[in-house]
Amino acid sequence: MSIILAIDTSTSRTSVALVAGGKVLFTKFHEDPLAHGEVLPKLVKEALAVNKDIDLVAVGMGPGPFTGLRVGIAFAQSFALGLNINWAGVCSLDAMAAGINQSEFIVSTDARRKERFWAKYENGKRVSEPAVSKASELEKLGIPIFNEGDYFPDPIALANLALSTKSVEQPIYIRKPDAYPLPAGVKFRVMTALDLVVATAIEKEVYGKAAWSGAQFKEEFAKAPKDAYYLAAEAQGELIAYAGIFYVADVADIHTITVVEKYRRKGVGRELLKRLIDWARVKKADAIMLEMRLGNDAARPLYEQNGFVEVSKRENYYGPGLTAVVMRKELK
Repeated sequence: MSIILAIDTSTSRTSVALVAGGKVLFTKFHEDPLAHGEVLPKLVKEALAVNKDIDLVAVGMGPGPFTGLRVGIAFAQSFALGLNINWAGVCSLDAMAAGINQSEFIVSTDARRKERFWAKYENGKRVSEPAVSKASELEKLGIPIFNEGDYFPDPIALANLALSTKSVEQPIYIRKPDAYPLPAGVKFRVMTALDLVVATAIEKEVYGKAAWSGAQFKEEFAKAPKDAYYLAAEAQGELIAYAGIFYVADVADIHTITVVEKYRRKGVGRELLKRLIDWARVKKADAIMLEMRLGNDAARPLYEQNGFVEVSKRENYYGPGLTAVVMRKELK
């Protein structure tokens, strides 16, 4: 009797199960869209404490957000290789659809950017390729939709599908990943009080009269780590960039992303922004806000690529005649 280790990380949930002959030996999950890499090995360790004689690894191949999805796939393939056993990939949406008793329906999971990964099913069989669309577009189809939150890919169904269907060999990414290589030679770390003197000097060099004073910087930095998050980037031992975000009343507000001239357009600002967004998600913020100087054509494409949209303008925000563009990114 084959014992199957089933894994899925295609959604906000990390799921693990052990299944043998249709009987569930172990099943457990953890809810956190940013913890797949941390949680998965722990759940598998718990499963192995129940039974170590694994014959096959079944893994959800997506669709799903790139980072979380590849954690599960890489772990499953490495685990199978280490034990010299086979692995089988399954469309995660198929595992989510298993057990839904409808003649025609759609299952969908969060694709972020106000979009959904989805597929259509008839009598339990998938009749469309996995796709990504706005939720409003799916509603126009006029058939029942079963969404992530009420339903998740079932690791027990993963195990059964791994035995009964052809293995999915390639991850189902659908759209290009958002991951980029880290800037060469740059170290990212949490900002410390020792950085404030240098950061204040950079602030004056970059922003002139609109720069924060040392006292303002200290006041905002003092809110970390509970309600604020400040990051630093250094190269060759010198501070080259910093960024800060503040959380209050369900909204995170980006205070600054500042990079010295020599290191701009090298991906430093992009990496800092990514980490601020990740922090806001951990805080469960509903949205992120920021202000950008009108005419800052170098920064605006970066914000727009990451889902920020203009919501208003503030005249004279940075001084007489200097307008701020207020941008917002929804996280829920």
